[in-house]
Amino acid sequence: MFSKIQINKSTENYSQQIEQIKDKLNNADAVVIGAGAGLSTSAGFTYSGERFYKHFSDFAERYGIADMYSGGFMVMRYPLEVFWAYWSRFISINRYEKAPKPVYDDLLKIVKNKNYFVLTTNVDHQFQLAGFDKERLFYTQGDYGLFQCSVPCHDKTYDNYDAVISMIEQQENMKVPSELSPHCPVCGKPMTMNLRSDDRFVEDEGWHRAAERYNTFIEKNRNKNVVYLELGVGGNTPGIIKYPFWQLTAQNENAVYACINLGESFCPDEIAGQSVCINADIGKVIEDLT
Repeated sequence: MFSKIQINKSTENYSQQIEQIKDKLNNADAVVIGAGAGLSTSAGFTYSGERFYKHFSDFAERYGIADMYSGGFMVMRYPLEVFWAYWSRFISINRYEKAPKPVYDDLLKIVKNKNYFVLTTNVDHQFQLAGFDKERLFYTQGDYGLFQCSVPCHDKTYDNYDAVISMIEQQENMKVPSELSPHCPVCGKPMTMNLRSDDRFVEDEGWHRAAERYNTFIEKNRNKNVVYLELGVGGNTPGIIKYPFWQLTAQNENAVYACINLGESFCPDEIAGQSVCINADIGKVIEDLT
């Protein structure tokens, strides 16, 4: 068991920390990126405020929705026509549009010529939209761009781009035509997003292939000079990225744990000597690293 401590970070040390990470990346045999919601937030994917009201002011006024995240749950109580009017907009702007800021593009510049792999809990597809190799990505928690059976009656997912665009183009008064609400082609039950929120999440064939590629990458590079670069991972699901990165670093004296997170940058005392923790905006740090 690790004993978590907060690493102190002063403005005087920032430049030195940037140089440390640059040096470790330049000499790395492998780079494992662990990306959480904070990375997309830094890239401009905010779910509240101006961006929310730009796209959902009508839902805010009628249904009292205050932000995109809570709205996704609130519309579950309404008919499918309303549910899909909301979610089609949500998916369109948070999955099929690139993030407003070039944080992902800058990150690719850093690792594109390196031996890298990405493990992410994000479901917004921004790595692929930025040009990352899809064979080097493992989306553990799903993908806004996929539908699955809500039961689910079978372990298969379906691309939803055409369906989402049709729902956006044809919705009126915050409702889509009934015939556009997606239903499972096998059992006829309503479809839902392929997001891990309970035990009904579908891990399809693509998910398992990506998991195998990731595990193979970890094992192949376990004892080499590895940088575990954690970006914007919070405390909601630490068992997916944060804790494994700590353990892998502790097990390999040649490994480095680099944590970049505004407000949540820390490491256990046991690996403090192998860690660089920067408490700053991820986009700013990545820009400085390039």
